[in-house]
Amino acid sequence: MKTRQLAVASLMTCALLLLPRVALAHAHLVSSSPAANATVHGPDVAIDLKFNSRVETKGSTITLVLPGGLTQPLALDSHSNNVNLDTHAHLKPGSYTLRWQALSTDGHITRGEIPFTVR
Repeated sequence: MKTRQLAVASLMTCALLLLPRVALAHAHLVSSSPAANATVHGPDVAIDLKFNSRVETKGSTITLVLPGGLTQPLALDSHSNNVNLDTHAHLKPGSYTLRWQALSTDGHITRGEIPFTVR
């Protein structure tokens, strides 16, 4: 009887290991424009954040930290898509930081900051 239970358990384990797995990945930033520590020309600055997996635009945000330390939320452009969060800003010369939050389709939130300078 024990041999049969062991055989069934072994077969079930093998079957579970062979089943395709659903890839649940957190959204990690792959590239950004402006890039971290970049100097860009203003006043009109396009902002594009590209991720390694799908992100939900509802629940994802981009906030701009102004040179004086105040923050300004930025509205996502309508052409933001599955893996990109896009926006734009009219900026004076100075040092800025983008704070982003991305909600991935697996429900996890990732966050980061991108400092840059406008000339």
